[in-house]
Amino acid sequence: MSYYFIYPILYVISLLPFTVLYGLSSFIYFLLFYVFKYRRLVVWQNLKRAFPTKTDQDLRVIEKQFYKHLSDVFVETIKALSISKNELSKRVQFSPAFRKTFDEYNEKKQGVVVVMGHLGNWEWSCLAFSLAFKQELDGLYHPLSNKGFDRLMINLRGRFGANLVNMHTLPRQLPGIKAKVTALSFIADQTPSHNNAYWTTFLNQDTAVFSGTERIARKLNWPVVYVSVSKPKRGYYAIACQVMSEVPKNVPETKISEWHTQALEIDIQQTPYIWLWSHRRWKRKREITETVQSQMD
Repeated sequence: MSYYFIYPILYVISLLPFTVLYGLSSFIYFLLFYVFKYRRLVVWQNLKRAFPTKTDQDLRVIEKQFYKHLSDVFVETIKALSISKNELSKRVQFSPAFRKTFDEYNEKKQGVVVVMGHLGNWEWSCLAFSLAFKQELDGLYHPLSNKGFDRLMINLRGRFGANLVNMHTLPRQLPGIKAKVTALSFIADQTPSHNNAYWTTFLNQDTAVFSGTERIARKLNWPVVYVSVSKPKRGYYAIACQVMSEVPKNVPETKISEWHTQALEIDIQQTPYIWLWSHRRWKRKREITETVQSQMD
Protein backbone atom coordinates (compact mmCIF):
# COMPACT_ATOMS: atom_id res chain seq x y z
CA MET A 1 0.00 0.00 0.00
CA SER A 2 1.34 3.40 -0.97
CA TYR A 3 2.69 5.73 1.71
CA TYR A 4 1.01 8.67 -0.02
CA PHE A 5 -2.34 6.90 0.28
CA ILE A 6 -2.21 5.67 3.87
CA TYR A 7 -0.45 8.63 5.51
CA PRO A 8 -3.12 11.31 4.82
CA ILE A 9 -5.91 9.00 6.00
CA LEU A 10 -4.16 8.07 9.26
CA TYR A 11 -3.07 11.65 9.87
CA VAL A 12 -6.65 12.92 9.65
CA ILE A 13 -7.73 10.18 12.10
CA SER A 14 -4.89 11.21 14.43
CA LEU A 15 -6.37 14.71 14.70
CA LEU A 16 -9.47 13.36 16.44
CA PRO A 17 -9.68 14.06 20.20
CA PHE A 18 -8.79 11.27 22.62
CA THR A 19 -12.42 10.79 23.66
CA VAL A 20 -13.32 9.91 20.07
CA LEU A 21 -10.22 7.80 19.55
CA TYR A 22 -10.85 5.73 22.67
CA GLY A 23 -14.44 5.27 21.54
CA LEU A 24 -12.98 3.94 18.27
CA SER A 25 -10.65 1.73 20.32
CA SER A 26 -13.61 0.18 22.14
CA PHE A 27 -15.21 -0.62 18.79
CA ILE A 28 -11.94 -2.13 17.50
CA TYR A 29 -11.81 -4.28 20.64
CA PHE A 30 -15.30 -5.58 19.90
CA LEU A 31 -14.28 -6.47 16.35
CA LEU A 32 -10.97 -8.09 17.30
CA PHE A 33 -12.32 -10.09 20.22
CA TYR A 34 -15.85 -11.05 19.27
CA VAL A 35 -16.10 -10.78 15.47
CA PHE A 36 -12.72 -11.60 13.91
CA LYS A 37 -11.38 -13.40 17.00
CA TYR A 38 -7.92 -12.11 16.10
CA ARG A 39 -5.32 -14.64 17.29
CA ARG A 40 -7.59 -15.68 20.13
CA LEU A 41 -6.13 -19.20 20.16
CA VAL A 42 -2.55 -17.86 20.23
CA VAL A 43 -3.33 -15.50 23.11
CA TRP A 44 -5.18 -18.14 25.10
CA GLN A 45 -2.43 -20.75 24.69
CA ASN A 46 0.22 -18.21 25.67
CA LEU A 47 -1.70 -17.22 28.80
CA LYS A 48 -2.44 -20.82 29.82
CA ARG A 49 1.21 -21.81 29.57
CA ALA A 50 2.52 -18.64 31.19
CA PHE A 51 0.18 -18.82 34.19
CA PRO A 52 -0.54 -22.51 34.87
CA THR A 53 -1.81 -21.84 38.41
CA LYS A 54 -4.42 -19.25 37.39
CA THR A 55 -8.02 -20.31 36.84
CA ASP A 56 -9.66 -20.07 33.42
CA GLN A 57 -11.87 -17.32 34.84
CA ASP A 58 -8.81 -15.26 35.84
CA LEU A 59 -7.23 -15.84 32.44
CA ARG A 60 -10.39 -14.73 30.64
CA VAL A 61 -10.23 -11.44 32.52
CA ILE A 62 -6.60 -10.92 31.48
CA GLU A 63 -7.45 -11.93 27.90
CA LYS A 64 -10.18 -9.30 27.56
CA GLN A 65 -8.03 -6.66 29.26
CA PHE A 66 -5.25 -7.43 26.79
CA TYR A 67 -7.46 -6.97 23.72
CA LYS A 68 -8.74 -3.66 25.10
CA HIS A 69 -5.15 -2.55 25.70
CA LEU A 70 -4.05 -3.72 22.24
CA SER A 71 -6.84 -1.64 20.70
CA ASP A 72 -5.72 1.37 22.75
CA VAL A 73 -2.14 0.95 21.54
CA PHE A 74 -3.38 0.84 17.95
CA VAL A 75 -5.23 4.18 18.15
CA GLU A 76 -2.49 5.72 20.31
CA THR A 77 0.07 4.85 17.64
CA ILE A 78 -2.05 6.61 15.04
CA LYS A 79 -2.39 9.58 17.42
CA ALA A 80 1.41 9.75 17.56
CA LEU A 81 1.38 11.15 14.01
CA SER A 82 0.08 14.48 15.29
CA ILE A 83 0.21 14.47 19.11
CA SER A 84 1.78 17.63 20.53
CA LYS A 85 4.97 17.55 22.57
CA ASN A 86 3.15 18.86 25.65
CA GLU A 87 0.38 16.29 25.39
CA LEU A 88 2.79 13.39 25.00
CA SER A 89 4.94 14.61 27.89
CA LYS A 90 1.85 14.66 30.13
CA ARG A 91 0.85 11.16 29.15
CA VAL A 92 4.27 9.50 29.42
CA GLN A 93 6.01 10.19 32.72
CA PHE A 94 9.57 9.17 33.59
CA SER A 95 10.42 8.40 37.20
CA PRO A 96 12.88 10.72 39.03
CA ALA A 97 15.38 7.84 39.19
CA PHE A 98 15.08 7.35 35.42
CA ARG A 99 15.74 11.03 34.79
CA LYS A 100 18.69 11.05 37.18
CA THR A 101 20.24 7.97 35.56
CA PHE A 102 20.06 9.23 31.97
CA ASP A 103 20.97 12.82 32.81
CA GLU A 104 24.11 11.57 34.56
CA TYR A 105 25.08 9.40 31.60
CA ASN A 106 24.58 12.36 29.29
CA GLU A 107 26.74 14.60 31.46
CA LYS A 108 29.51 11.98 31.40
CA LYS A 109 29.14 11.67 27.59
CA GLN A 110 28.42 8.00 28.17
CA GLY A 111 26.49 5.93 25.63
CA VAL A 112 23.92 3.48 26.98
CA VAL A 113 22.36 0.22 25.77
CA VAL A 114 18.63 0.27 26.53
CA VAL A 115 16.61 -2.95 26.61
CA MET A 116 12.85 -3.21 26.92
CA GLY A 117 9.92 -5.43 25.94
CA HIS A 118 6.60 -4.99 24.17
CA LEU A 119 5.13 -3.62 27.37
CA GLY A 120 2.67 -0.75 27.65
CA ASN A 121 2.97 1.48 24.61
CA TRP A 122 6.54 1.06 23.34
CA GLU A 123 5.97 3.55 20.50
CA TRP A 124 4.97 6.35 22.87
CA SER A 125 7.78 5.43 25.26
CA CYS A 126 10.44 5.91 22.61
CA LEU A 127 8.88 9.13 21.30
CA ALA A 128 8.67 10.58 24.80
CA PHE A 129 12.32 9.70 25.51
CA SER A 130 13.42 11.90 22.62
CA LEU A 131 11.51 14.81 24.14
CA ALA A 132 12.68 14.34 27.72
CA PHE A 133 16.41 13.65 27.31
CA LYS A 134 19.37 15.22 25.53
CA GLN A 135 21.04 12.10 24.20
CA GLU A 136 19.90 10.75 20.85
CA LEU A 137 17.82 7.59 20.80
CA ASP A 138 18.99 5.03 18.24
CA GLY A 139 16.24 2.43 18.00
CA LEU A 140 16.98 -0.94 16.46
CA TYR A 141 14.17 -2.07 14.15
CA HIS A 142 13.26 -4.78 11.69
CA PRO A 143 12.13 -3.31 8.31
CA LEU A 144 8.53 -4.09 7.36
CA SER A 145 7.87 -5.95 4.13
CA ASN A 146 5.29 -3.33 3.07
CA LYS A 147 7.34 -0.33 1.92
CA GLY A 148 4.52 2.13 2.57
CA PHE A 149 3.98 1.06 6.17
CA ASP A 150 7.74 0.82 6.69
CA ARG A 151 8.21 4.44 5.65
CA LEU A 152 5.24 5.48 7.78
CA MET A 153 6.70 3.86 10.91
CA ILE A 154 10.17 5.28 10.29
CA ASN A 155 8.71 8.79 10.04
CA LEU A 156 6.51 8.28 13.10
CA ARG A 157 9.29 6.91 15.30
CA GLY A 158 11.72 9.61 14.22
CA ARG A 159 9.24 12.45 14.64
CA PHE A 160 10.93 13.95 17.71
CA GLY A 161 14.51 13.15 16.76
CA ALA A 162 15.02 9.43 17.24
CA ASN A 163 17.17 7.62 14.71
CA LEU A 164 16.06 4.23 13.39
CA VAL A 165 18.80 1.64 12.93
CA ASN A 166 18.16 -1.26 10.56
CA MET A 167 19.06 -4.42 12.50
CA HIS A 168 20.60 -5.94 9.35
CA THR A 169 23.09 -3.09 8.97
CA LEU A 170 23.83 -2.55 12.69
CA PRO A 171 27.36 -4.06 12.58
CA ARG A 172 28.39 -1.55 9.89
CA GLN A 173 26.86 1.35 11.83
CA LEU A 174 28.44 0.53 15.21
CA PRO A 175 31.55 2.74 14.76
CA GLY A 176 29.34 5.76 14.06
CA ILE A 177 27.04 4.92 16.97
CA LYS A 178 29.96 4.50 19.33
CA ALA A 179 31.23 7.97 18.45
CA LYS A 180 27.99 9.60 19.64
CA VAL A 181 26.33 10.14 23.02
CA THR A 182 23.35 7.94 22.37
CA ALA A 183 20.91 5.47 23.86
CA LEU A 184 20.93 2.38 21.66
CA SER A 185 17.53 0.77 22.19
CA PHE A 186 16.58 -2.90 21.77
CA ILE A 187 13.13 -4.46 22.11
CA ALA A 188 14.46 -7.85 23.11
CA ASP A 189 11.36 -10.03 23.55
CA GLN A 190 10.94 -11.01 19.92
CA THR A 191 11.64 -14.50 18.60
CA PRO A 192 15.30 -14.60 17.53
CA SER A 193 16.90 -16.50 14.70
CA HIS A 194 18.68 -19.76 15.49
CA ASN A 195 22.10 -18.06 15.50
CA ASN A 196 20.98 -15.26 17.84
CA ALA A 197 19.25 -17.34 20.50
CA TYR A 198 20.01 -17.75 24.18
CA TRP A 199 17.75 -20.35 25.78
CA THR A 200 16.24 -19.86 29.20
CA THR A 201 12.97 -20.26 31.12
CA PHE A 202 10.60 -17.32 30.68
CA LEU A 203 6.98 -17.32 31.89
CA ASN A 204 7.20 -21.04 32.70
CA GLN A 205 8.29 -21.96 29.19
CA ASP A 206 11.48 -22.90 27.39
CA THR A 207 12.24 -19.65 25.55
CA ALA A 208 14.72 -18.42 22.97
CA VAL A 209 15.92 -14.92 23.89
CA PHE A 210 17.55 -12.52 21.43
CA SER A 211 21.23 -12.56 22.40
CA GLY A 212 22.25 -9.65 20.18
CA THR A 213 21.53 -7.11 22.94
CA GLU A 214 24.17 -8.64 25.17
CA ARG A 215 26.67 -9.14 22.35
CA ILE A 216 26.42 -5.50 21.25
CA ALA A 217 26.60 -4.28 24.85
CA ARG A 218 29.82 -6.26 25.35
CA LYS A 219 31.27 -4.97 22.11
CA LEU A 220 30.53 -1.34 23.02
CA ASN A 221 31.10 -1.99 26.76
CA TRP A 222 28.29 0.47 27.54
CA PRO A 223 26.05 0.32 30.60
CA VAL A 224 22.93 -1.80 30.07
CA VAL A 225 19.69 -0.31 31.35
CA TYR A 226 16.39 -2.19 31.49
CA VAL A 227 13.32 -0.02 30.94
CA SER A 228 10.06 -0.86 32.71
CA VAL A 229 6.65 0.43 31.60
CA SER A 230 3.41 0.49 33.60
CA LYS A 231 -0.06 1.85 32.83
CA PRO A 232 -1.57 3.83 35.74
CA LYS A 233 -4.74 4.49 33.75
CA ARG A 234 -6.02 4.52 30.20
CA GLY A 235 -3.89 6.71 27.96
CA TYR A 236 -1.11 7.25 30.52
CA TYR A 237 2.18 5.42 31.03
CA ALA A 238 4.88 5.50 33.71
CA ILE A 239 8.50 4.68 32.82
CA ALA A 240 11.12 3.42 35.27
CA CYS A 241 14.50 1.76 34.83
CA GLN A 242 17.18 -0.33 36.48
CA VAL A 243 20.84 -0.58 35.55
CA MET A 244 21.66 -4.19 34.69
CA SER A 245 25.41 -3.70 34.32
CA GLU A 246 27.77 -0.72 34.27
CA VAL A 247 30.62 -2.68 32.64
CA PRO A 248 29.24 -5.57 30.53
CA LYS A 249 32.66 -7.04 29.79
CA ASN A 250 33.06 -7.79 33.50
CA VAL A 251 29.84 -9.80 33.67
CA PRO A 252 29.80 -13.58 33.00
CA GLU A 253 28.51 -14.49 29.57
CA THR A 254 24.69 -14.81 29.17
CA LYS A 255 24.07 -13.09 32.54
CA ILE A 256 22.84 -9.84 30.98
CA SER A 257 20.40 -11.75 28.76
CA GLU A 258 19.16 -13.62 31.80
CA TRP A 259 18.81 -10.47 33.90
CA HIS A 260 16.74 -8.43 31.46
CA THR A 261 14.54 -11.45 30.68
CA GLN A 262 13.84 -11.97 34.38
CA ALA A 263 13.12 -8.25 34.84
CA LEU A 264 10.57 -8.33 32.02
CA GLU A 265 8.91 -11.42 33.49
CA ILE A 266 8.48 -9.65 36.83
CA ASP A 267 6.84 -6.68 35.08
CA ILE A 268 4.50 -8.98 33.15
CA GLN A 269 3.49 -10.86 36.28
CA GLN A 270 2.61 -7.58 37.99
CA THR A 271 0.43 -6.29 35.11
CA PRO A 272 -0.11 -9.14 32.64
CA TYR A 273 -2.50 -7.48 30.21
CA ILE A 274 -0.13 -4.76 28.95
CA TRP A 275 2.27 -7.25 27.32
CA LEU A 276 1.92 -8.33 23.67
CA TRP A 277 0.29 -11.75 24.11
CA SER A 278 -0.78 -12.00 20.46
CA HIS A 279 2.83 -12.46 19.37
CA ARG A 280 3.77 -16.07 18.54
CA ARG A 281 6.58 -15.83 21.05
CA TRP A 282 7.11 -19.56 21.54
CA LYS A 283 6.89 -20.79 17.95
CA ARG A 284 10.49 -22.04 18.06
CA LYS A 285 11.43 -25.13 20.03
CA ARG A 286 14.82 -25.89 21.45
CA GLU A 287 16.63 -28.59 19.52
CA ILE A 288 17.51 -31.77 21.38
CA THR A 289 21.23 -31.09 21.04
CA GLU A 290 20.75 -27.63 22.60
CA THR A 291 18.78 -29.12 25.51
CA VAL A 292 21.46 -31.73 26.23
CA GLN A 293 24.23 -29.12 26.04
CA SER A 294 22.29 -26.82 28.41
CA GLN A 295 21.94 -29.64 30.95
CA MET A 296 25.66 -30.43 30.68
CA ASP A 297 26.51 -26.75 31.27
